[in-house]
Amino acid sequence: MDRALGQGKDMKEPRESLSKLIRREDAGELLGRRSRRDMSLALANGCFDMLHIGHVRYLKAAKDTADILLVAINSDASVKKLKGGGRPVVPEKERAEIVASLACVDRVVIFGEETVRELIADVEPDFHCKGGDYREEDVPERDEVIKHGGRVRIVGGEKLRSSTDLIEKVTRR
Repeated sequence: MDRALGQGKDMKEPRESLSKLIRREDAGELLGRRSRRDMSLALANGCFDMLHIGHVRYLKAAKDTADILLVAINSDASVKKLKGGGRPVVPEKERAEIVASLACVDRVVIFGEETVRELIADVEPDFHCKGGDYREEDVPERDEVIKHGGRVRIVGGEKLRSSTDLIEKVTRR
């Protein structure tokens, strides 16, 4: 587990899902085109602040596009920048472990950049999967994906839920 993220100080024992976590600086070496041989790679990304059915459908559909699914999770700092004060509700290492516990997910990485553009350059995914709230032409990293020989896929169907809406609903009660 030398290149996987270690267990947190508050976690007493290793968990199977922790073996799926990789450090950002190792992503290219571990999952780049040379390392994965003939296996295809799909990249999905998001904050995943409160996991809900939309996330599950998105990630299952992303896995259906490739042999390996890498999920990039926004760091705490990037979530705060994107979503504002009070976010994230769930810390990055816990969000990463929760997502890694899903059977459809092969690897998880936490990234601190505003977009996954740099990660795309490092791992060169065959598919960059985004949820139903996007249109292919509006994906911010689309040009980077194409530049590295990949394709953008919109997966998971119509967006039915959002973590932001769930958090607001819970806090109103």
